[in-house]
Amino acid sequence: MKTSIQELDGKVVAILEGSLDTVAAAETEEALRPLGSVEDKDIVIDCTQLEYISSAGLRIFLVILQNAEEKGSHVYIKGINDTVREIFNITGFSNIFMFME
Repeated sequence: MKTSIQELDGKVVAILEGSLDTVAAAETEEALRPLGSVEDKDIVIDCTQLEYISSAGLRIFLVILQNAEEKGSHVYIKGINDTVREIFNITGFSNIFMFME
């Protein structure tokens, strides 16, 4: 699992590549920790190259969303594939996140 964070067009963009499964969750959570301090900027989680997400990965996304909402920011999910979208649909996460293409 590869994770990077950059600022682009006034937004903070987290780029995820690979499979965000239970094994990768702790390392990914640590890599995404800086998103918890983002204020006054929207966060985009770019999942264009994310192949799979487990419940541990979904929990990380939920924590990011909760922290952002507390600070008045929005979180957008970008570029999810059909497999990841199905997981979002089954778990109800598709109802709590905003998506962009």
